Amino acid sequence: MSRQQKILGGITAVVLISLYLDLPRTTLDFSIFGRHFTRDLKIHQGLDLRGGLQVVLQAEMGEITEDERDTALEAAKNVVERRVNFFGVTEPTIQTSKSGGQYRIVVELPGVTNSEQAIALIGQTAQLDFREPIFEELPPESTASAQIIGFQVTDLTGKDLEKAGVTFEENASAPQISLKFTDEGAEKFAEITGRNVGKPLAIFLDNEVISAPRVNEQISGGNAVITGQFTLEQAKNLAIQLNAGALPVPIKILEQKTVGATLGQESVRKSLVAGAVGLFLVALFMMAYYGRLGFLATVGLIVYGLITLALYKLIPVTLTLAGLAGFLLSVGMAVDANILIFEKIKEEKRVGRPSLAAMEAGFGRAWDSIRDANICTLITCFVLFNPLGWGFLNTSGMVRGFALTLGLGIFISLFTGVVVARTLIRAFYR
Repeated sequence: MSRQQKILGGITAVVLISLYLDLPRTTLDFSIFGRHFTRDLKIHQGLDLRGGLQVVLQAEMGEITEDERDTALEAAKNVVERRVNFFGVTEPTIQTSKSGGQYRIVVELPGVTNSEQAIALIGQTAQLDFREPIFEELPPESTASAQIIGFQVTDLTGKDLEKAGVTFEENASAPQISLKFTDEGAEKFAEITGRNVGKPLAIFLDNEVISAPRVNEQISGGNAVITGQFTLEQAKNLAIQLNAGALPVPIKILEQKTVGATLGQESVRKSLVAGAVGLFLVALFMMAYYGRLGFLATVGLIVYGLITLALYKLIPVTLTLAGLAGFLLSVGMAVDANILIFEKIKEEKRVGRPSLAAMEAGFGRAWDSIRDANICTLITCFVLFNPLGWGFLNTSGMVRGFALTLGLGIFISLFTGVVVARTLIRAFYR
């Protein structure tokens, strides 16, 4: 098998895999080499396409020293993000904002309809702590020797809890809540459980008991589980409450608003139809002007679309209006690359080169221009996306969405415009 045939076979495999991923389905579920993989394959829509809730939180930094405020704001963001994740929102956006001495957290929750529940969860200044029981001795004639009359506060708080989650018992497959403490919290937890074996250890959230599991033995290592007759919903709610933890700084809700979808379903459908018509006209022009080369370039654009949609589902990419603009711009750049290549081939033919030699020379001459233009655009995408979170650069979710889809589209267009188109022309143009 020649090298060209191997490349063509690889392209065919990529196209078939992309086509499989692009088929309407909600999940990808398979096992390979003894490992199980599951991936959500839905197209995720942003706040402007889907609608939802936007909440702006103000962090009160009055008692935080100047040099610790950035760290405290980031820690508060992480706690809010953890709460939102356990709330079950698909592709939320949580960002920090600093301006004029104001420290804020902007939360966008696409698709959220129960705004009161969401605001109660992400906006509360929760205080989580663990308390030991206080017993009172009973008279000798009583059937019990002592009774619980209250709970005593310990130094184990929500700051010592790294995370809580829902797991399942190995034998009964019943839901349970797993706890993981920090290193310091693990030491405190081991000491507290050691002196309370056989007794309940109460967990309070904002001075209200949310659970009081019985301690069966001293627990060391920082990992524990809470078992009981939980339903899955009860276990998930308890995990949410535990993960609410204690915020490092007090926060208050500065602004909240329900955002309607800028483009409704009908508008989205019409936009897709308009895009398809536009691509059809571009393909028609390419085939009419460049003949067989234009037809092969159109096949390359179809491959581009299949791969792009598959990656949007796999990554996944949350589509917004800005993201769609980045995608359309990358399509235009993919078409420009093909036109540049074909014009270089025509120039080589005009000086008398045979078709095959003109094709190879045209690709070689066009590559320098394509490479330089796309590298410049990719640098711009890097600056706009700001993957390292530099404070002096953009942090807007909309701008980042534009940069992500544009940068991803450029990488795919380089593959389809150079590798796919070149292979197709070499294999079929003669």
